Amino acid sequence: MNHNKLIEELKNKLKVSIAKSYKDNKSELEKDLNAFLETSKEKLERWMILFSIGDLTEEELEWLLKSQLDLMTLQTLQTTGISKIKLNAIKNNIIKMIFKVIIDMIIPTA
Repeated sequence: MNHNKLIEELKNKLKVSIAKSYKDNKSELEKDLNAFLETSKEKLERWMILFSIGDLTEEELEWLLKSQLDLMTLQTLQTTGISKIKLNAIKNNIIKMIFKVIIDMIIPTA
């Protein structure tokens, strides 16, 4: 697995998911997501590698991803006037998307 391409592949797949799920806020979410992925890049790469070699379980990976929720500020989206409750729901959904994309990248379905 090419370690340098992990985050790029993750970004590309997340953009597709966000485009489908959040059409109205796509551009704001992409900006915020790119900032989050850049901030968390080293951790995400390390966790993806550990998961791919079996040193992390799915549950551990999910827990680690959820630990990053506070780093995801969604500042650009917040300026559009979305409530904190909706922002938290979006953040949780994005973490779930990241988890699913990583799982699908590491454990491809037949």
